[in-house]
Amino acid sequence: MKERIVVAEISVVPIGTGSAGVSEFVAACIDVLEKRKKISYRLTPMGTILQGPLDEILEATREMHNVPFLKGAPRVVTTLKIDDRLDKRLTMDGKIRSVTKRKPETRI
Repeated sequence: MKERIVVAEISVVPIGTGSAGVSEFVAACIDVLEKRKKISYRLTPMGTILQGPLDEILEATREMHNVPFLKGAPRVVTTLKIDDRLDKRLTMDGKIRSVTKRKPETRI
């Protein structure tokens, strides 16, 4: 069976760190993604979009969820949304093209 590619959005939020800033934790989570050759990602202001095999995404999610704990956070809230289709291959760019061909003036 062909490996299914999914598109997902992840947000890892450390709680109780004594600071409102989270960029240090986000950067450390991105380090996890950079080691995974089968996952592409795009950092956005509110989360990170992932593209890759479902098993890889789930493994990376587990690792990213643990990053704030390793950096001293006493609590972590991780949100993962997965878009998975059987009828056609998903890509980040394809999802954007699907909208912009219907609404060309959409800001990206």
